[in-house]
Amino acid sequence: MSTFQDRTEAGQQLVGKLMKFKDRTDAIVLALPRGGVPVAYEVAKALHLPLDVFVVRKLGTPGYEEMAMGAIASGGVRVLNTYVINQLNVTDEAIDRITEKERKELQRREVKYRGNRPFPQLEGKIVILIDDGLATGATMAAAVHAVREYDPAYVVVAVPVASPETCAEFADFVDEVVCVLTPPSFRSVGGWYREFPQTSDEEVQRYLERTRLMSDWKLTE
Repeated sequence: MSTFQDRTEAGQQLVGKLMKFKDRTDAIVLALPRGGVPVAYEVAKALHLPLDVFVVRKLGTPGYEEMAMGAIASGGVRVLNTYVINQLNVTDEAIDRITEKERKELQRREVKYRGNRPFPQLEGKIVILIDDGLATGATMAAAVHAVREYDPAYVVVAVPVASPETCAEFADFVDEVVCVLTPPSFRSVGGWYREFPQTSDEEVQRYLERTRLMSDWKLTE
């Protein structure tokens, strides 16, 4: 099975699976930073859709930090997994302490990426959530649960590559899931890219600025 040269090529291949959303005035592309931004940029550019970021921070369970007991996301949303919290007897104080720690990092990223721009209006919209791939899918799952709080009309999860199991799981709780590659021998997201450097905060800013400049240009045509 083929691989992608980089996130730019991956985004270009993803475009072909999303053409029905081109020029929709009720659709928006939301990228999960940082790696999802270069992919989402190509999609937003080709489909003539607005692009923004949806920052998600996992709330790790005390003593089992890799296990998510919830998540916080752009716009002040917090989603909690009450089953995990009750099973492990996590106190309200612990939840609030971890939430505050992650909120500081989320706010730092929000300011860095969005500046003074307001959070986009998602109610009644088609929301296309994009990342550079899905392994366990935990971060994307948190994003889906959080974005649902804004009452969108239709939620799409779109990625260049995912494990077959994870891709199938998302089909059960979003309106549409798009995975370009679902290799049976999936090991990691980076394994399906020939170039997979870490995306910097500065690169995220540049992609968002390019999108805004394109939008301004179209408005003045």
